[in-house]
Amino acid sequence: MPGYHSPQLDVAVRLNTNESPEPPPPAFFGELAEAAGSLQANRYPDRQATELRQAISEHHGVQPDQVFCANGSNEVLQCLFLAYGGPGRAALVFEPTYALHSHIARLTGTGVVRGERTAAFAVDGDLAKELLSASAAQLGEREPSITLLCSPNNPTGNSETRSTVEDLAGAVPGLLVVDEAYGQFSSWSAIDLVRGGDPAVAVVRTFSKTWAMAALRLGYLVTTSEVVKACSAVSLPYHLDAFKQQAGTLALRHEPEMRARVARLVEQRGRLLSALFDLSVEAWPSDANFVLFRVPGCTAGEVWQRLVDQSVLVRDVSGWPRLEGCLRVTVGTAEENGRFLEALGRVLRP
Repeated sequence: MPGYHSPQLDVAVRLNTNESPEPPPPAFFGELAEAAGSLQANRYPDRQATELRQAISEHHGVQPDQVFCANGSNEVLQCLFLAYGGPGRAALVFEPTYALHSHIARLTGTGVVRGERTAAFAVDGDLAKELLSASAAQLGEREPSITLLCSPNNPTGNSETRSTVEDLAGAVPGLLVVDEAYGQFSSWSAIDLVRGGDPAVAVVRTFSKTWAMAALRLGYLVTTSEVVKACSAVSLPYHLDAFKQQAGTLALRHEPEMRARVARLVEQRGRLLSALFDLSVEAWPSDANFVLFRVPGCTAGEVWQRLVDQSVLVRDVSGWPRLEGCLRVTVGTAEENGRFLEALGRVLRP
């Protein structure tokens, strides 16, 4: 079985993994250095991540026992599959979507039921409910215990409507996991449903994107206390180190800087979409920090390699379902976006 990896190449402009192009503010590093000086490195970390969970719960207006933290949102997802997936169970995904969802399902022996998105890559709530209402005889043992919804969706960039998510939450036979890795770019969050008491909803978030902390690998889950207990039961002991717990707690003090960073990325995203349109490149609207595009008359592999030859790295997603010929570019700094557009312009020249 192949692993799930993104290419890491030595290039001048790296726009393939949807990281923040800007680091956290300087004050954050000063606070983190001070906190690191007082860490008891000879002792195991707080297994419950008490301070971090308290800070996250206050940030989202929930209770601390509704928060589970792990090493990136990927480990959060893995714990959900360990707790609610496995042999004889299945997960429902809507393609095209984040490929790691199906990958973790396979790693945990969980079957995968694949639903379809519309031509605009949205989830059709009525079609999804029809699939979910199919009899056990039709689905066999594959009636989904986990339904995954990525919003904004990776790699297409579109968000799901509140009504779609609410309808799915009321229809799923198990848990509805809403992956909001790019949630700060969306106009609403499914955490609203968790606050409203919906027992079927679990929302996955990460510090890797808009919080600009991809190198520190920190993610979390906001859901019911029962789901948190289940994820805690399957996680390794002391899985979240003390330094990371401090980093997450301190980062939340810098929300205004994060919001400003998001605003700059949204502005640059508009610039990218406009420029791609001017270049006659097919591109899709995005509610995230990346843009899905397709170059007419060229294979994705050809475009990818010609960009790499100019020291610009994007993501080739042409092998994902229904994304033939497509690539995904992360929104970078103004300079990085300019370098990408110049390089793509050279690719398009006859």
